[in-house]
Amino acid sequence: MGEFTVQLKQERAVQTRETLLRAAAEVFDESGYAGAGITKIVKRAGLTAGALYFHFGSKEGLAKAVMNAQREAIEPLLESRGLQHLVDITLVWSHQLVEDPVLRAGVELSYDQEIAKDAEPFEDWRELMAGYLREAKELGELRDGADPELIARFVVGACTGTQIYSRLVSGRRDLPQRVQEMWDCLVPGIATPECAARIDAGAERGRRLCEGGIAS
Repeated sequence: MGEFTVQLKQERAVQTRETLLRAAAEVFDESGYAGAGITKIVKRAGLTAGALYFHFGSKEGLAKAVMNAQREAIEPLLESRGLQHLVDITLVWSHQLVEDPVLRAGVELSYDQEIAKDAEPFEDWRELMAGYLREAKELGELRDGADPELIARFVVGACTGTQIYSRLVSGRRDLPQRVQEMWDCLVPGIATPECAARIDAGAERGRRLCEGGIAS
């Protein structure tokens, strides 16, 4: 009976944390960091300020948790390897950014220098991408001389610029197409001809990945 009670409490704690995270993301997305008061967040969540402070410590801690949730919104959907996996990350990201307030708020908070000190979110993405590029190199997918670290930095910058451009031009509605165009330009320069021929950077693949329709 004791173990069941502990498990139940743990499950409730996880649910409370997720509810707060989702509510905060929605409010950050709507009002920005400065306009997202704690009262507004806990009212949206249907919880107390005490619960927020218990799980996240402060509004800043909550904002950082929203930023760090970006990867969790994407990676579980992917099973591919190497360069295709890197492409898939950006394809899913481009679709989810339109639909998911947690991901959208995380991206916007990443631009706030008060919260995202030392460009930490961008460095996290760079290291994640560099890892799959190193795997691509080991698989023989990259051209001779292609530097995974350099390419990763470029892709983070290219995705950032593409996202901002799409947000201003179309409210991000065309982001999947813009990301496809980015890879159409980049893949031939970094991948071997054999690898480039099989890489699928299509916006439609991103949609199917989000729906769980591609296994590899």
